[in-house]
Amino acid sequence: MKLVTPLGVGTALWLSASLADASAQDLNVLCGVDEAWCQAMEAAFEEKTGFDVSTKRKSTGEILDQIRAESEDPKTDIWWGGTGDTHLQAVAEDLLEPYRSYNEDDVLPWAQNFYLMSGGMSAGVYAGALGFSYNSEVLSENGVSAPSCWKDLTDPQFRGLIQMANPNSSGTAYTTLATLVQLLGEDEAFNYLTALSRNISDFTTSGAAPVKAAARGETGIGISFIHDAVTQKAAGVPLVIVAPCEGTGYEIGAVSIVRGARNMEAARQFVDFSLSPAGQATGAASGQNQIPSNAKAALPPAAPDISLIRMVDYDFATFGSPEQRRRLLERFNGEVLQNAEPEAMN
Repeated sequence: MKLVTPLGVGTALWLSASLADASAQDLNVLCGVDEAWCQAMEAAFEEKTGFDVSTKRKSTGEILDQIRAESEDPKTDIWWGGTGDTHLQAVAEDLLEPYRSYNEDDVLPWAQNFYLMSGGMSAGVYAGALGFSYNSEVLSENGVSAPSCWKDLTDPQFRGLIQMANPNSSGTAYTTLATLVQLLGEDEAFNYLTALSRNISDFTTSGAAPVKAAARGETGIGISFIHDAVTQKAAGVPLVIVAPCEGTGYEIGAVSIVRGARNMEAARQFVDFSLSPAGQATGAASGQNQIPSNAKAALPPAAPDISLIRMVDYDFATFGSPEQRRRLLERFNGEVLQNAEPEAMN
């Protein structure tokens, strides 16, 4: 039998301690923003802390589903990005951990209100207005006029020329659904969405996918957040960005610690960093144009001025409740998706 020497014992103990330390530094993040920003944030946080971060990009609804599924044995520490009303649903389902970052003192009033609304379980990182964008070349090739209002999108001339995400998976699309209910009233909003569905070529999984498709010329019109369209337009594509004439809604993108997170200290440091000017600067550095929540953070040069956009008084508390979300999605599935063109469901 091979004997373990004192040196071997010491080495084994050192190696064991080192592996334990390395494990304690791991952080698992589900990210709901653009992939480029997910990776930029991961790299910046790793550089600052030395932690080993694993980041996976998913749509907001998919993240909520995963956190629910793992609630008895959480594999995720941080939910970063994605629409705030979905984070609030997780709050209502007791899926998140309370934490107050020292950077919370520096965030703008809309982010302070969101933190209070969440009961201290979710923090506002960025904001952005909803709208749509059209590819002027695609519309010209199809001989159709440019839209300027929500109501215009139901015109039969746009048959097959519009993409919108599916609110079952996309926080962007759920914000669209909730916005229209608040603008038009619930019954009228579903009448509108049913009519709109006849013009939609594809209900995408991701909220940014429609405007990316419009930028590539694969569709004429993409419904998405305006900041996603600004990012695409900056690449030189012929996109025209529209803030609908009737008014529109907006998102507060959030960061939350998952209840039962295995790496709690690293998770708290991630929240601190995501609310800091340095953490929020990773957005502009990766070509994103959301409005940062920290008052000391620099505004991306191309960020839209939402003070010039007609906005609804978005009711995050109501539309972030599990009961309301579940009911609206069931109605959407039963009334809107079943009337969509078959190819839109592929």
